[in-house]
Amino acid sequence: MNKKKVVIITGASSGIGLACAKEFSRKGYKVAMAARSLDKLAIIEQEIKSYNRDILSVKADISIEEDCKMLIEETVRHFGGLDVLINNAGISMRALFKDLELKVLHSLMNTNFWGAVYCTKYALPYILERQGSVIGISSIAGFMGLPGRTGYSASKYALHGFLDTLRIEHLKDGLHVMIVAPGFTSSNIRKTALGVNGSMQGESPRDENKMMTPERVAFHIYKGMVKRKRQIILSDKGKIALILKQFFPKFIDYCEYLEMKKEPNSPLQ
Repeated sequence: MNKKKVVIITGASSGIGLACAKEFSRKGYKVAMAARSLDKLAIIEQEIKSYNRDILSVKADISIEEDCKMLIEETVRHFGGLDVLINNAGISMRALFKDLELKVLHSLMNTNFWGAVYCTKYALPYILERQGSVIGISSIAGFMGLPGRTGYSASKYALHGFLDTLRIEHLKDGLHVMIVAPGFTSSNIRKTALGVNGSMQGESPRDENKMMTPERVAFHIYKGMVKRKRQIILSDKGKIALILKQFFPKFIDYCEYLEMKKEPNSPLQ
């Protein structure tokens, strides 16, 4: 009997999701990759098949509940079960709330929060059978408000509340729930970040070369899952800020403001 474990990774066509697909494949997992572009997944699938034949590509928009249900069902039908769900797919934004069209907030919540809820809802029965893991890729913005990213922070705060509560509800079921806050990671999330009217900003306001690599993040995600950690914060700056926020909240608010104001064409004044 093949006892290889099965993982689903959303947003697997780039960035952290792509790195996770490769990391878990190298560790011998059966990997189901989900993204909106099947063409991109097909290219990645061919590369991974050079060292892991147990790979499945599924076209899915996780902001749509039926797509999430289909993703879980197709994975279980193909691989015979499910051990790990990595809720990675997400979008960002960059604008002040006072200028923002509310449809942008809806887009952020539909993908970053509801996408994780939908996938977890349909995956949970199978994961509970194997006492597996539900993982949410979050951000420091889920612990403290990030100016210019109201929708992003709100969606990550909501994700934290959902996953923390899920963990407590299943304390006696052997379910592992982990929240991961990578810090700024080199990916296309800032290039596809939504502006005031929902259009993509098209370029990153930060130096991507100075950021954490997706491969490093994926390594720590796998390591944290194996150790069944409840939370991973990978940014040293983020760790320090969270500690200081407990004692000097006004000071940290000001530091956050100055940090985000330094970005090129920052909406902050």
